[in-house]
Amino acid sequence: MNDQGRRRLGVLVGVGLACGLLPGITLGGTETVDKVLSVLMAAVAMTVLTQVIFIGPSGRVPLPALLAFGLAGFVQDALIWWLLSWLGPKIAYLHVEGLATILLAALITRATLLLLSQLGSAAETAED
Repeated sequence: MNDQGRRRLGVLVGVGLACGLLPGITLGGTETVDKVLSVLMAAVAMTVLTQVIFIGPSGRVPLPALLAFGLAGFVQDALIWWLLSWLGPKIAYLHVEGLATILLAALITRATLLLLSQLGSAAETAED
């Protein structure tokens, strides 16, 4: 899997974890299908916005650089979650309560993205 695929997978897994773990995120609808569609809509929005403006390494980097990329990406993800918290109730698919939930969701999303990015590049380096 290439770097872009790992980033997309990281965002999808991160958004899914954030929506499933954080009590401040309420998914639209009562049916399971509605909840899955809510997570997918949030993941698509996050994926598109993180692909347009990607902040992160495209391979293995030293720890100080990884922390800098992680901090900048965390700010980006927090802004995207803030946008989702504003847009979600208007289109009735997602409701995010409070700044703490936004920051925790951004932390989960960015940590998952960086983890998958670094694990994937380590596996590719070992194969070469």
